[in-house]
Amino acid sequence: MLKKYIYPFFMLFALFIPPARAVLQVDIVAGDVQPIPIVIQEFESPAKLKKQAVELRDVVANDLKSTGLFRVINKDAFPEFVKMDMMPDFNSWAMIKAQVLVQAKLSESADDKYEVRYYVWDVAGKEQIEAQSIVASIKSARRLAHIVADGIYERLTGEYGYFDTQITFIAETGSMNARKKRMAIMDSDGHGFRYISDENTFVMSPHFSPNMQTMVFLSYRDNEPMIWTLDMNTGAQRRLGKFGGMTFAPRFSPDGNRIALTLADAKGNINMHEYDMESRTLRQLTFGESIDTSPSYSPDGRQIAFNSDRSGSQQIHVMNLADLTEKRISYGNGRYATPAWGPRGDFIAFTKMANDTFYIGIMTPAGRQEKVLAGGWFMESPSWAPGGRRLVYYETEKIDDGMGRVSHIRSVDITGQNNYELPLPKGISGTEPTWSPRLP
Repeated sequence: MLKKYIYPFFMLFALFIPPARAVLQVDIVAGDVQPIPIVIQEFESPAKLKKQAVELRDVVANDLKSTGLFRVINKDAFPEFVKMDMMPDFNSWAMIKAQVLVQAKLSESADDKYEVRYYVWDVAGKEQIEAQSIVASIKSARRLAHIVADGIYERLTGEYGYFDTQITFIAETGSMNARKKRMAIMDSDGHGFRYISDENTFVMSPHFSPNMQTMVFLSYRDNEPMIWTLDMNTGAQRRLGKFGGMTFAPRFSPDGNRIALTLADAKGNINMHEYDMESRTLRQLTFGESIDTSPSYSPDGRQIAFNSDRSGSQQIHVMNLADLTEKRISYGNGRYATPAWGPRGDFIAFTKMANDTFYIGIMTPAGRQEKVLAGGWFMESPSWAPGGRRLVYYETEKIDDGMGRVSHIRSVDITGQNNYELPLPKGISGTEPTWSPRLP
């Protein structure tokens, strides 16, 4: 796993010490906000790093633009280029309506590493509001840009950044009667696609451990659907035990010590269980003949959201793990499934089926403030970005001839705004996406 190094870069001159004033900050919870005009200068660099500097600047710009919160001002409108050892002429930047100015410099450091130093300026306040220096391996140069974008985003919104993350999903290829499903992974912007399982094993439902060292997934190896784990460092795979029935829908606890899963026993009962990774013991959580599945832990690990048909239709319930008491929280029109508890704890995302339409939505853990974020012919599997302000899910196109199926991975924020499709390689359909934690 690649390492990153982040440390503050403190200004040496009293000239740059900002006066006390209200800080510039973007409100990201409003439903329809006007994007903040931001200038991202070309990264200063030696001639031999010019190509890398251009790429890194573009990655930062695209990351921030993708949020819908920032309008990156075209370089043709820049009144000047400000070197990092000079004070900006704030009046000239104000003339083009810029509110934020970002300067950066790319250089080589020792031991085959790159260093990016960047400053963020509040144009109206005429002050520097962020200064950082970041060092990373040359092999992970693109990560530097995502880390810079995270730093800018966090400073301007007060929220946790999510650009230096990855998304795992099921990459589907082939005709419907010979469909291949492989685990794949890519960066949060769709770059760096690669497979992490072979084409001979049918897999589903991948999920990261909190430290990203392990992936848990459903594998149909030898035509026997069981849960397996994948060591992300070594590639080693291990079956998660033998439980006397089919296991599926795995999900790690927030501390990474437990895995919630669903077990279909020999009698056909489908109930949730919890597997302790250290003791290798299995604890049953639900009982009876109803179908209880799709568990998702609360951020503190004390509760689980799941879907169940115990009330007569598929609905979302919340269970306390201490005493196994539970309550139904979804009461809207339609059926509810695939709950995903947000990392802030304030919302649970879900899939809803009503009036021949699928929806992706959110509600509070008490079942209040239900809000639909997207709707279509078929969509499912919401998963949260770190920080809890954005979701990823997949949408499948309706194919009238029944000979094919095309699925896209999409991302939307919790206001229902700024919904966009993530790029996938040609010929690949993406399903069951899961957003990673921030990279270690």
